[in-house]
Amino acid sequence: MIGNKQPITTTLVGMNVAVYVAMVLTGVSPVQPNIPQLLKWGANYGPLSLGAEPWRILASNYVHGGIIHIALNMWCLWNLGFLADRVFDPWTYVLAYTFCGLAGSLASLWWHPLTVGVGASGAIFGLAGALIAALYLGHLPISKLAIQGTLRSLLTFAGYNLFFGAVARGIDNSAHIGGLLAGLALGAVLAKHLTEPPEVRDRWRSGVFIAAAVVLLLMFMVVKHADGNLSPPDLTSTVWFFRHGCCCMTM
Repeated sequence: MIGNKQPITTTLVGMNVAVYVAMVLTGVSPVQPNIPQLLKWGANYGPLSLGAEPWRILASNYVHGGIIHIALNMWCLWNLGFLADRVFDPWTYVLAYTFCGLAGSLASLWWHPLTVGVGASGAIFGLAGALIAALYLGHLPISKLAIQGTLRSLLTFAGYNLFFGAVARGIDNSAHIGGLLAGLALGAVLAKHLTEPPEVRDRWRSGVFIAAAVVLLLMFMVVKHADGNLSPPDLTSTVWFFRHGCCCMTM
């Protein structure tokens, strides 16, 4: 579906910025928050996320580790969202973004459960993956040259940031990869129905995201079974990772 611009991107950026502003107003460092502060606001952390506080798997996607972190992520979200607002209907956009963020958080917990992770870029990478699959596999009313140029840009974005995440310290590449793979899968199964009549598209979307919810629940159970008996280490020695849209963050 290529339609009029919807305010989904503006809303998502506003939600992330609102959380950051609230953190700063309550005394969190605007430049370099510490681990207890991030945990208070919902950072992803295995002993908590896989224990009594699974809500962190979602909440951590809206928590950022300082002004540079959120600025990079929101810049990437704004640019990708400009395209997503036109390719996807609002519900598809919101659900894909959310599910990819959850998948990124679960991948992070599986890979390094004893680190503290924050940031939106698991969801942002997922959005890029969904757009890549939708543009490549869908029958969208866009010129072939425009699609090819956009695909090159999206692939460059994903490739550069995965490489940067692999060589830089403190970048949560597991969340990037988890979000990207989830987005590619969702985009692939949604692509052929994006230009169908609304009732057909909505039925297909509902079925896809119900199935995706089941897959995410199974992923959670697998990760919890593998890492569920974690004992929290001394938080003063715990590392944390960023999830930027040019990367994600871990501590």
